[in-house]
Amino acid sequence: MSNSINRLKPRVIVCLDVANGRVVKGVNFKGLKDMGDPVELALRYQQQGADEIVFLDIKATRENRSNALQTVTEVAKNLSIPFTVGGGLNSYKDVSDFLNAGADKVALNSAAVNNPDLINQISLGFGSQSLVVAVDLDKKINGDYKVFINGGHKETDLEPFRWLTEIQQRGAGEVLLTAMHKDGTGTGFDNDLMQKISRQLSIQVIASGGAAIPEHFVDTFNAGSDAALAAGMFHRGEFSVEQVKQELLKNNIEVRVC
Repeated sequence: MSNSINRLKPRVIVCLDVANGRVVKGVNFKGLKDMGDPVELALRYQQQGADEIVFLDIKATRENRSNALQTVTEVAKNLSIPFTVGGGLNSYKDVSDFLNAGADKVALNSAAVNNPDLINQISLGFGSQSLVVAVDLDKKINGDYKVFINGGHKETDLEPFRWLTEIQQRGAGEVLLTAMHKDGTGTGFDNDLMQKISRQLSIQVIASGGAAIPEHFVDTFNAGSDAALAAGMFHRGEFSVEQVKQELLKNNIEVRVC
């Protein structure tokens, strides 16, 4: 695992994609189906033993901002585990609004690429522990990785491993790394990538994209990931967080249990 100063136990994180105050699921944000109330689902996953919840506002527009803030306030009132909010946070004020509404952390993606100084500002203003920078990587046929922004729709010219180092140097506390080429495949995380990055960085690295069974979490923690995130396998009821953690314990990976 990355040489984190905090030495946290490996974390199992559940992602809630939220639109207009409801948890939804779809493919590439299309064909969205209503999955339920975010407060109820967050509490369910907390009871199952989730270490954290990531709340992504996938329809983050100015018109929806007050709705999202209200939802975050409700989740914060009811949840005792940390939760991270991301989606459409473009300024220091946006971040301040959501942290004041009760979020423990914020996640930046496109905004961090478009304005890297924002990473420094948030780290200095609120502390590095409050900031997660999400990086979406896609693997090309030639094996190279490319950084994407705007919900995975726009390719950038950033060199991925240089960008990850810069994120750490600017003061982010964690990196949420989504392997786009793995997302939705059910074939497991990109553990070659996770191993390389966890050796490169000293901050926490979260694996995302590809999980479908508890063994996938075992594999990625053995590869060096500090935390691993999934959505569909939990929302569809195929596996619970508790089942994932039991599999981890069976494989001598120490995790927090309720």
